[in-house]
Amino acid sequence: MLPAAPHLITVDATHRVSALLLLPPAARACFVMAHGAGAGMAHPSMEAPATELYALKIATLRYQFPYMEAGGKRPDPPKVAHAAVRAAVAAAASALPQLPLFAGGKSFGGRMTSQAQAAAPLAGVRGLVFLGFPLHPAGKPSHERGEHLFAVDVPMLFLQGTRDALAALDELEPLCRQLGRRATLRLFPDADHSFHVPARSGRTDAQVRDEMLDALADWIDAVLGEAPAR
Repeated sequence: MLPAAPHLITVDATHRVSALLLLPPAARACFVMAHGAGAGMAHPSMEAPATELYALKIATLRYQFPYMEAGGKRPDPPKVAHAAVRAAVAAAASALPQLPLFAGGKSFGGRMTSQAQAAAPLAGVRGLVFLGFPLHPAGKPSHERGEHLFAVDVPMLFLQGTRDALAALDELEPLCRQLGRRATLRLFPDADHSFHVPARSGRTDAQVRDEMLDALADWIDAVLGEAPAR
């Protein structure tokens, strides 16, 4: 396990949240990574991507939303979540002023980041990354939760499993086409919302995660106009 540097982020007058910074030598970017609704920043679903991105020379700042910091189960209202996103981005910019920033995260965390960006640009953020964008509730296909994405003016990367119950492809693919050049969609066959694949797929979850993070690193290089440096 890599040693992550702990940080404490002030969200507002009543909320402070924990964060973990992993900074590899010769890092070329930092991904400010928010957790999903059900598991915090220390969960393996967050730690494993941060560790692998470290090997790809991408720093990560993982942080808690206030409800998770307090041990609650019900996600924060958007106003509070958006404030946490902004505070985390500002903390990353302060800690790593030399690095270009990207923001996003898993499921709920990615959607709160995009909503914050749509409301008012996140200072210094070059693009958004979604590790499974939750476009609609399970079993209720819709694209309404993606309408705010048309107000986002930075590049967006959607990393999605083809079996994601929260993002039906017949809703997600047209949305990404309508977003035009701002949106890049990478699909991972047989993966669900947690990027788990069944044994019959012939692949493991770890292999899917490797493919996903390689795609993320390549996309960051493309946004920055750099050749991959691995």
